[in-house]
Amino acid sequence: MFEIFERPPADPTRLFLSSSPWPMFIIVFTYLLFVLKLGRQWMAFREPFDLRAVLKVYNLIQIVYNGVTFTAGIYYLLVVSPHQLSCLAIMPEEHPLKNIERLMSYAYYINKYIDLLDTIFIVLRKSYKQISSLHLIHHLYMPITGYFVIRFNGYGGHPIITGLLNLFVHVVMYSYYYISSQIPAIKRRLWWKQYITMLQMLQFVIIFVHSIWTLMQPGCEVSRVLAYTVLGSSATMFTMFTNFYMHAYILPKRHQHAKLK
Repeated sequence: MFEIFERPPADPTRLFLSSSPWPMFIIVFTYLLFVLKLGRQWMAFREPFDLRAVLKVYNLIQIVYNGVTFTAGIYYLLVVSPHQLSCLAIMPEEHPLKNIERLMSYAYYINKYIDLLDTIFIVLRKSYKQISSLHLIHHLYMPITGYFVIRFNGYGGHPIITGLLNLFVHVVMYSYYYISSQIPAIKRRLWWKQYITMLQMLQFVIIFVHSIWTLMQPGCEVSRVLAYTVLGSSATMFTMFTNFYMHAYILPKRHQHAKLK
């Protein structure tokens, strides 16, 4: 099974956190150890940290980071238009736009490690109820699959659509986090919280449909293994987010109506 790692990388450019699996595994393992055990033990006899100033900076950085990357990606994909949307094949190394595509893909990949700070802040604030199975799986899934996609597929290609949709969702999501963290009194009046989850569900539907569309194209050079993997993972994540939406928003309302009756 491990012979697959003896293959040369799909992209010969060696960049930090993408040239070897070990830094990724170490970061992910340390993250899990801290949020599930060490962090909670360290906070056991401490008061929750007031991180409003830290969260203000962090959320603003995430809004700008995701917003700039999303804008650049949309301009690249729709205005420069080096690909057909129905078949986003990997760009050859000698293509003059290859470095641009590599840079944007790498910027997106690195941000998946920055996202891990979300859970660290939750532990430091002792808001453990926010660390659901969905939260952990989603945060682990992104850097791990990001590494393996780069390792065996290269930068860019079919996952571009996934990345762009995810960037847009994150702009909306971190905007909500910024407002709610700075003005706690307004948090209950932010009617669009549940629609962020719906937006996340919608992105997985679009990713799923786009993968099917790609698989239907004759002569398309996109790896079918990659396309089926993206298709399957989007279906899985849609199911998990739908389950979360039902338990967070639909079922509580039904229970409340039942009590009123």
